[in-house]
Amino acid sequence: MVSRKVQVVNPSGLHLRPAGLLCQTSMKFESKVNIQYKDQQINAKSVLNVMASGTEVEVCCDGKDEEEALEAVCTLIETGLKE
Repeated sequence: MVSRKVQVVNPSGLHLRPAGLLCQTSMKFESKVNIQYKDQQINAKSVLNVMASGTEVEVCCDGKDEEEALEAVCTLIETGLKE
């Protein structure tokens, strides 16, 4: 399992469109992709759950392609989720 803390930098946070983009990216990987927010483990492949997370999150990936999944999801978040 690999993980990294990241800041959600886009001003509007993880509202529907960026949460959907994050979920689409997460679903490309076989690995489990979770977002740790406070004491919650959030499935990053579920739009409604992702929308409930905050501005500083920890992305955790576990599986065959965990390194690639972690890099893709963290880069997406750190670059503003295309906003």
